[in-house]
Amino acid sequence: MKLYYSPTSPYVRKVMILLHETGQLGDVELLSAQTSPLAPADGLPAKNPLAKVPALERADGPTLYDSRVICAYLDARGGDKLYPAGARRWDTMTLEATGDGILDAALLITYEARMRPEDKQWPEWTDAQWSKISGACAALNTRWMSHLNGPLDMGQIAVACALSYVDFRHDARGWRHGNDALAAWYADFAARDVMVQTAPPVGG
Repeated sequence: MKLYYSPTSPYVRKVMILLHETGQLGDVELLSAQTSPLAPADGLPAKNPLAKVPALERADGPTLYDSRVICAYLDARGGDKLYPAGARRWDTMTLEATGDGILDAALLITYEARMRPEDKQWPEWTDAQWSKISGACAALNTRWMSHLNGPLDMGQIAVACALSYVDFRHDARGWRHGNDALAAWYADFAARDVMVQTAPPVGG
């Protein structure tokens, strides 16, 4: 298999953590694909028509894309370790969707500042995206701590990657304010070896 990736992509990071946790890292060749909405990486649209990373090329089927699809595929391949069976599976998938929703909003804030000319930037749009992040963090802090403190699953990984990205790009906005339980959980999770090993490069 070949994984088209960028070391700064939080969606790629989800896949990398899963590969570490399920012992499949050696089964995947990593292919750098530095891409952006305005400048897709050479050759990437042929693998993923949306021109996004991650994309997982397989020998026995079409290339998979979207981190949730790739993670579900690799987890099934690795023995169903991070998407539990039964009712907890739906909670895990809801948490993964929450983490990805935080990432989606955070990336829109990043793109607004980096890619739109300053005189065309829309502060109200940025604030609206941040309200999604702050609302999701509040929900995690009040409704989901028992799950986050339970056995490792993909929901926890997605939330941790999302909070790490918010720290990486938007730390000054202070998602921890009023979310003490979530902040304490994240501090412990971020110290895991796999989180340290997959951290984005400084200045990336």
